[in-house]
Amino acid sequence: MFELPVMELLVHLVLTAALLLMVAKMVTGLEIESWGSAFIVALLLGLINAIIRPIMVALTIPISVLTLGIFLLIINALMLWLAAAISPGVKVEGFGAAFYGSLLLTILNMLIAFVFGVELMEAS
Repeated sequence: MFELPVMELLVHLVLTAALLLMVAKMVTGLEIESWGSAFIVALLLGLINAIIRPIMVALTIPISVLTLGIFLLIINALMLWLAAAISPGVKVEGFGAAFYGSLLLTILNMLIAFVFGVELMEAS
């Protein structure tokens, strides 16, 4: 089982919130009103990615295989769209904004993980 100390979790949430605010400035159709809204959507995105995303990935294995994994980008966009839909102060105007926002968020997360030498999905 994965264990994540509370401080690491908080740092990750704050970093994700900051990245979401940056992405909202760069992607037309994605609006986040405040740090509080960004923190809430980061928390919800983490929960959704932990609970709903694995189910969606499992259900769409055939199409993901046929598209060589590209369909996972669609799933990421849907997860961001869902998190934004239930978060106060966050608006995503259409699938395109969710898609480009999730793509940019993924790239920025990977860049930060690379720069700081953080292993993604590190097991304790």
